[in-house]
Amino acid sequence: MQFMLLMIPKDYQKAPPEFKPDPKAMADMTKFNASLDKAGVVRSVNGLKPPATGARITFDGDRPTSKNGPFAGTVETVGGYWILELESQQEAIDWAKKCPALPGDIIEVRQIAA
Repeated sequence: MQFMLLMIPKDYQKAPPEFKPDPKAMADMTKFNASLDKAGVVRSVNGLKPPATGARITFDGDRPTSKNGPFAGTVETVGGYWILELESQQEAIDWAKKCPALPGDIIEVRQIAA
């Protein structure tokens, strides 16, 4: 089964376009990602640029509309993801708990439907 782990960093919705993560935090995350790779469970992993660099397309009425970031009123936003090949949701949760996330960060675990 494949699972997507969504990293939701605390206050990432407020990050400026030029935001760079703390070098130690990045080094810790690189070690974590290497452990996933060594275990043979990682299928894809990536960080995302701040919402200020993105766009949203809203489907209301007849025509989709787009808006460039940042997005007012957003409380939580995805900052990165992992796609893992695992035997169970519990295994995905166990891996997520090993992540060197910072205080206030959230990791959401979702099984991929296909």
